[in-house]
Amino acid sequence: MQKKIISPQHYVYISFFLYAVVLGGIYPRLADLQTQMAVTKSVLGGALIGAAVGLQISLMFAGPLLKRWGFRKTLFIGIPMLGLAEVAVALAHSPIAFFLFFGIGGLAIGAVEILVNLEADRTEHLIKRRIMNRSHAMWSFGFFTAGIIGAGAAQFGISPAVQILIITIISSSTIFWIFRDFEPAPARSHDNDTSTHFVKPTRGILLVVAFCLSAMLLEGASADWSVIFMRDIFNTTPFLSGLALAFGALTQAILRYFADGYVDKYGPVSVARTMIAILGLGVVTVTVAINPYMALTGFALIGIGTSGIFPLAMSAAAQRTDRPAATNVASLSQIAFTAFLIGPPLLGFIAEHFGTRLSFGVAIPLIILSWFNIHSLETPTVESGQQNARR
Repeated sequence: MQKKIISPQHYVYISFFLYAVVLGGIYPRLADLQTQMAVTKSVLGGALIGAAVGLQISLMFAGPLLKRWGFRKTLFIGIPMLGLAEVAVALAHSPIAFFLFFGIGGLAIGAVEILVNLEADRTEHLIKRRIMNRSHAMWSFGFFTAGIIGAGAAQFGISPAVQILIITIISSSTIFWIFRDFEPAPARSHDNDTSTHFVKPTRGILLVVAFCLSAMLLEGASADWSVIFMRDIFNTTPFLSGLALAFGALTQAILRYFADGYVDKYGPVSVARTMIAILGLGVVTVTVAINPYMALTGFALIGIGTSGIFPLAMSAAAQRTDRPAATNVASLSQIAFTAFLIGPPLLGFIAEHFGTRLSFGVAIPLIILSWFNIHSLETPTVESGQQNARR
């Protein structure tokens, strides 16, 4: 029998990274696609909602299919499907086509999002060590990679469709090769049902959503509007505009990579307070920025602020004992990840009619909401001893 050279947690890290590389391929090119379709920010925002619609459909109906396919087959189908949908989006010359193709991509996003987070939770249980924040760090490193590639491609005049197609081919081929013999971590005792209650969040999950909503909205807003913000406010080059997205993803990735140790040492509540305060500072900095470098600093602070909030929320949801872990992860994903996709498009209306700066500033009330729902992280776990003591 061949000895495995990749540890269980590194399989999870690779899946998060490659998923984000493909997902993030289109976001640095949204300014180019807006120009290609010759539409306003409001219309572009409406077209972007297609991904959220596809995500919701996936979360509502994909449960039995995901249970039958499992982790490996979902990646083998979901990642190429997402990439090819984004290629079609990049070729669209009307917002309706953009909406429909992005909706197909949303179907893949919903499936992959649930599976990678669930596998991260199961692997944490298997190896008795936190990896959720580091897993999301790899997602952010993937998004950073996509941002740099997209910024460079835009600067050199490479079309969005060609750029995304190349990324999809390379990432899908890598997944097929690395995960061909992958065996997922065993299911935990409370997550053996992946087919029920995907769209019925409990009160506890709604509190977790209230905690992470600002981070998801601002993470999505940075992905959707940071490049356009730099172009419209400061008339920057395509590469410098793309750095706004890349900087936020990079600082987010670095903080997430080391966050598990801080959470173990100081606890999730203390870490969450720090993150929310930095997030608020970043939003204010972007809103009042007087030059592109101040704006880049603000986007970097937003990346730091959002770095630990969603992983902490995912861990809290997965470790609740009232329902199967997969059900609670899906319930959280349904609303929180939809905020990542649907919130920023709605901010396009604000950007169009009240200015791009204000589209970030309106998130300040949600940051206050997050602050007053930090206690939602104090969830019961099925484990005892050391894992409970950390909370």
